[in-house]
Amino acid sequence: ITHEDLWRAIDRLAANNGLSASGMAKKAGLHESTFNPSKRISAAGRPRWPTFEIINKAMEATNTSINEFARLVDIEPQDSKQTPRHSA
Repeated sequence: ITHEDLWRAIDRLAANNGLSASGMAKKAGLHESTFNPSKRISAAGRPRWPTFEIINKAMEATNTSINEFARLVDIEPQDSKQTPRHSA
């Protein structure tokens, strides 16, 4: 799982539930900026990875199972022309 894949899945989780990233964070009992794009890269330019605890809170708030979330991680970006990453 790449940093981009994980954050894209979080964005999809919010969108699939009719929420913005900020709205989903609030619903999960987190600070509204938790999932904002500005929080995804540190000031030093390093990727910030969300913790499982934070992802779990978002899944609970949206009534999403780990399997459903994993499918969101595995979906290729719409503009990608790469082959799927599924193993044989």
